[in-house]
Amino acid sequence: MLKTQIESLINNETNSKLLEVEKTYAQKHALLDEDAMVDTIALQFEVIERCNKETEELIVEETASFLTNSVQYLKEHANEFLYVASERFDVIRVDSFALEFDGAFGVYSALFGLRLQKKYSEFLHSYLKAHLQHEKMTYNVAFSGEDGLWEVNLALDALDGFSEQQSFDEVLAQLYSLVFELLEELEAAV
Repeated sequence: MLKTQIESLINNETNSKLLEVEKTYAQKHALLDEDAMVDTIALQFEVIERCNKETEELIVEETASFLTNSVQYLKEHANEFLYVASERFDVIRVDSFALEFDGAFGVYSALFGLRLQKKYSEFLHSYLKAHLQHEKMTYNVAFSGEDGLWEVNLALDALDGFSEQQSFDEVLAQLYSLVFELLEELEAAV
């Protein structure tokens, strides 16, 4: 699972460029040569869009600088959601992330598709239950046989250390790490 993805990232470049969580994994599993040059990078996004929640129509395509804003932006613009996509999401089997403020529950939410077989249902539920805690809502997952992926909706408020003052960049890195660590734990269990 992850091992193959990380080895591919390492082998495709002379100087490896890994996210912090990927670098930690590579070191832990001895995937790096002793003399390997590894640069720690931030997530890069090919698509950053602000969209209308009701119609899902594009409001505006944003640049990476928009992601330095705090996620509180979503509460102040409750009719919008943020949609981001990155080639790097292939590593964690995620298609994209959509972030919004859920006024009905009063929480910030992340929605994404996770390409994971249906047979891992019990593991997925137990992992999310163990790692997300919030009195109003933690998560909702449903398997889509048509798409072959889990449709995940989780409360960002349930993430350890989440604050609406965090930037979009920080929250997206936190989500990436959450899914990465979920896959790492699954990989160790099977």
